[in-house]
Parts: sequence; structure tokens; C-alpha cells
Amino acid sequence: MPSVLVAMSGGVDSSVAACLLHEQGYEVLGSHMSLVHLDGVEHGCCGPSARRDAAETARIAGFPFEICDLSVQFEETVIADFISEHASGRTPNPCARCNGEIKFGAFLRRADELGTDLVATGHYVRAIRDEPGSWQLLRGADRAKDQSYMLHMLGQRELSRSLFPVGELVKTDTRAIAERFGLPVATKPDSQELCFAPAGDAGGFVRTRADALVREGGEVVDTDGRVLAEHDGTFAFTVGQRRGLGVATGSPVYVAEIHAATNRVVVGPRELLTKRGLVADRVSWVAGGPADNGPFEAEVRIRYRGNDVSAVVSPGADSTIEVEFRSPQRSVAPGQSVVIYDRDRLLGGGRIVYAFR
Repeated sequence: MPSVLVAMSGGVDSSVAACLLHEQGYEVLGSHMSLVHLDGVEHGCCGPSARRDAAETARIAGFPFEICDLSVQFEETVIADFISEHASGRTPNPCARCNGEIKFGAFLRRADELGTDLVATGHYVRAIRDEPGSWQLLRGADRAKDQSYMLHMLGQRELSRSLFPVGELVKTDTRAIAERFGLPVATKPDSQELCFAPAGDAGGFVRTRADALVREGGEVVDTDGRVLAEHDGTFAFTVGQRRGLGVATGSPVYVAEIHAATNRVVVGPRELLTKRGLVADRVSWVAGGPADNGPFEAEVRIRYRGNDVSAVVSPGADSTIEVEFRSPQRSVAPGQSVVIYDRDRLLGGGRIVYAFR
């Protein structure tokens, strides 16, 4: 059987993935990626208890285990991009960036260093090879846990080397299998935090790590330019945000635009958020691109837990696309991902640059 390097976060999904592969006869090496160092502070999938849980799973199952320090690569890619996106007035998607640069980038290079055939993760997605021989990425069988949105940057090279053992399972089955293996993580809650921000405090992280973005005297204005409040940095806002704006207008207002260069946030009524389409860059295609270069019908998703939306997708030059929704959408946030589907099959995706009305 092939050898496989399994990314073990210390959660139930990756723990079960590793144990299933070991049970199936793969030569498994569990690997916990150390991405940030916060001196013993608990922080999601990268804290001390996560490392202990991953190591304990490997001990119980009986396969070798390592801690792989990828903190330098994480700092230079994910953290740097997170700060850069905020500096540009966009809302970053660090989890998608981490998947592309670390879990299926640096981690694959680690597998090459070790001479390991494959890598595996606990993502709820499925990879299949079609009759022409191309790899396709499908949504997870458990649609409530599907993570394909966060893996839109994967291509043929990554999929040909990757296994997703829990992709065919629903979460309740994953937990039942963890109990069968006697794993202490069987009832462990899912981590919802940014792994590099203690307590998930993204704003606090920016204030600590990027003080140049903390600028007193920023203005929150209405669509007529009337100053409603002040702030200390546009990084604290995202398009569509309603709470925490520090304004009292007598009716609900939402963040409609973020202008980092002028340190100004524009707010307005909900209808101001409605957009007809968007333009995205950093576009990648799972199977190398659409059948032709013309516009095509697809379903798109503009937020991780959002709904699929019918749209016309028009590929452009330099890895860009224009997406025109069949029905206008609200809260299209620059910096987030737009992901393209053909039913259960993920076609590709990219970073939202701007939305248009």
C-alpha cells in the first residue's frame, strides 16, 4: 500500500481520516502542522491541546507521528496576505489561503522531502478521476459540512496526490467511527477560530501585529459624506456589517464601502448592498479551465455558509472572471472567495476584487 502523510489538526475529522487509512493498510505518518507559536495559549487547531490530541490519536492507533514546523511559511504567506488584504480595504479569507499555500503547498513539499506517496486531510470533500483521466473535486457527502468552498484553488497536481477519507461520511458517522477507535476527540467540538488569533480576535491581532493599520481619526460616513462616527482603522469593518459601527441613525445601516487609502467607511441602507455582479482575480480551475473561453452558466457561492446562486461566468484575461448573478445579491465582500460549481462538481474560484450594480 502507498505511504501517506496525514495532516492531523487534533480534531475529530483528521483523526478519523488517519485512523481509517491506517486500518485500510496505508503506511501512515501523522503530521501536526505547527503554524504559530503563542507560548502555550490555546488557539483552535494549532494550540497545545490540539498537538496533544493529535499525538494521542497516533499513539492509540499505532502509527508514527511528527510535528512539522511550517510557521515561517505560514508567516510569509497567510499572515502576510491577511495583513496586506486589510491594508487594501478587503476582507481576507485566510483559511482558503492556508489551504492553497500550506496544507496543499508546503505540506506537499514536506511529503516530497520524506518520500511519501500521498497526503491526506480531514476535509469534507471528494476527489474522483473521470473517464478522460482528469481529477474532479466534488462537494462532501455531508452538505452541511462540505468544505469545497475553501479548496477551490486545488488543481490536478494536488488532487492526484491527495486523499479525503471522511468526504463520503456525514459528521455523525465520523464521530461514531472515532468512538469505535477509542479516540478521546470523538466528542470534541469543531474549531471555529482563526488559528493565529487568540480567542478568534482578528481585530486584536491586527492591532498587535500591524500597527501601521491602526489610524486614529478614521471616519464613518453616510452616502452624502456626512460624518457619523470615528474609528481607528478600516480593518475592523467588512462589507455588509451592521453591528459595532458606533452610529445611531434611527434606522439600520450597513457597511457598503471600505476605502482604506482615505481611512473612510461608507454606510447606508440595506438596499445599497445589492449588487448585480462581481469581478474576481487569482482565479484557478480544478481541471485546467472551462470548456471554452466564452461565458457559461453555473452556480456560484460568495460566502462559505451562503447559498448557491445562478450566474453567468465570463472568463477574462490574467486569471480573472466576471460573474453576473441571475438575481442580485447582497454583501459581496471584496477579499472573500467566489467559487463556481456545476451541481456537486467544483469548477474553480477566485478572490472577489469588487462588486458592481
